Amino acid sequence: MLALRQYLLALVLLLGTCAPAWAAPPPYRNFKVTVYIPVQVVKRMAHDPAWMRSSWRAISSRLHVNKVFIESYRAGVCATGAQLAFVKHFFVRHGVAVAGGMAMLAPGGDGQIETLDYALPKDRALARRMSALTARHFNEFILDDLYFFNTKSAADIAAKGNLSWAAYRMRTMDEVSRKLILGPAKAANPKVKVIIKFPNFYPSFPEMGFDLKREPKIFPEIWTGDETRYAPTTDQQLLPYESYEIFRYFENIAPGRDGGGWVDPIAMHYLDRYAEQLWDTILAKAPAINLFEYSNLLQPANPKNRAAWQYLPTTFNYFQMLKHCCGMPWMPGAKRPLLANVAAYALAKVDRIAGSLGKPVGLAVYRPLNTSGEDFLTEMLGMIGVPIEPYPYWPHAKTVLLTETARHVPHIVAQIAAHLRAGDNVIITSGLLRALQNHGFGQITATRVTHRTVAPTRYVAGFGFGAGTYIGHSRPILFPLIHFFTNGAWAVVRGIDEQNGVPLLLMDRYGKGVLYILDVPDERNAFYALPQRTLDALRGYLVRGLPVRLDGPAKVSVFEYNNGTFVVESYRNHPVAVRITGAFAQIRNLTNGVVSGGNPVRTVLPYAGAGAREYSYELRIEPHSFEAFRERS
Repeated sequence: MLALRQYLLALVLLLGTCAPAWAAPPPYRNFKVTVYIPVQVVKRMAHDPAWMRSSWRAISSRLHVNKVFIESYRAGVCATGAQLAFVKHFFVRHGVAVAGGMAMLAPGGDGQIETLDYALPKDRALARRMSALTARHFNEFILDDLYFFNTKSAADIAAKGNLSWAAYRMRTMDEVSRKLILGPAKAANPKVKVIIKFPNFYPSFPEMGFDLKREPKIFPEIWTGDETRYAPTTDQQLLPYESYEIFRYFENIAPGRDGGGWVDPIAMHYLDRYAEQLWDTILAKAPAINLFEYSNLLQPANPKNRAAWQYLPTTFNYFQMLKHCCGMPWMPGAKRPLLANVAAYALAKVDRIAGSLGKPVGLAVYRPLNTSGEDFLTEMLGMIGVPIEPYPYWPHAKTVLLTETARHVPHIVAQIAAHLRAGDNVIITSGLLRALQNHGFGQITATRVTHRTVAPTRYVAGFGFGAGTYIGHSRPILFPLIHFFTNGAWAVVRGIDEQNGVPLLLMDRYGKGVLYILDVPDERNAFYALPQRTLDALRGYLVRGLPVRLDGPAKVSVFEYNNGTFVVESYRNHPVAVRITGAFAQIRNLTNGVVSGGNPVRTVLPYAGAGAREYSYELRIEPHSFEAFRERS
């Protein structure tokens, strides 16, 4: 207690009783911003109050922050109660909401992440002790997504017995959540709310102990890891679209209880990649965004690796940011931009349009909880212009997409058949067909995935005698060969290698509905190599029924909403021309207010004749940029 009083006295002497002398930027209108402070930074703040004050001034004078998460434990480093109280008091005095945080890592790891071993009494005691300590100082704290379980010690092997590692770890983490985290926290502070943050590597969840069936029910609030970083140089090789899509999945797992998305600048490679993660989190309608972590925001904003687009009018305009925040380098008194400036500028850009966007809509995907298969495939579809809305349950939608993950669902064949008999449509992937074709799926279709592959270089759309239309060529791309019976099923988009053909998209009728089978290339990134006209043909089927259809190359995404708004975003390094088509005569650009009229077109639907009158719009999207629009009839 004496040490605590000394810390608080020092803080009062340091701060006085006045408000900060610098002007804080105004809050964002459509979301809150939080910042995570790791325990090593917390300890430095407590040891060096002058640095704490100067560093906070550097951040808060650039970026409006609503809340900070003050970490008590990470990788063997523990903050003391006095240190937590000291740092907490500083931020409270500055009008910032505070919460705690914990990252349940073991010390060391030699560069590889190693968690606490919950089969060991000492690690269980540590989790119990730190949870209670954190709860005594905060009415809310968050578990960093390192809250998983990956050890295989002798104690783990003995405790696991005949269970699979996934079953053992999920069982253990459910028990840890209740008895080592929530129990001690509630005993120390009955008012405390504990938040669990789920990471971006969702296909690996069961093997790491994350349990999406139970944990969102155990904890009153969840957060989502939206970090996608720069795929070519990172282990996970995550696709940029996941920063949007994963938040949508967790929002549908715990409606109204997903508190926000979490983004970091690790391995971003260029500043626009960081900005894209921020935008996509907000475009997914996250109510808050967390910036990991405090000291990163103090790093210089290095505009490297942007030569291809640095002088174009991109959404993240480095020179405009520089002029606004810091002054141009040759100006007297110019300041050096920090990553906090990048975050502030990028978030301001998306804040301008976020309030106009309704509830996200997209191709309904059924992704059962705690499953894997064709990992991150739906994010790839998002990267080729198919808006995705993933659900942990069978969605109420005219068309439902199922990937290989659905193989784990009991009676999935019966569910598919019932949906088709009712006159609705189902799209399945070649991976799911392979998994189900010997397990009752023959009652729906005789189509099968063979053990052969074909590497087409030319592509054709359409079916019937002489009805095919050439839609481009590519390098050889390996596809599993799908066998079907002529006149029983129809290849509506197909690839050709000399005289060998492979259906890229196959349709087969069942009851009143239509079953589509999407052939997935052996390497998912090969979707990027498909010709634009081939992608256009695939999208024509996959997005049918959605208000907006995109025609354009890969690495351009469209985000659609239920109030007639939509956003087009390019992840490409050069400007791109795209076409938007929908049943609206005009569109209004939400950024500049410009209203444009569309060109009337009448889409011809295969096997259904001419469709309703639609309108198309030619758009230019700058590199690593987005444009937002509202439909006008």
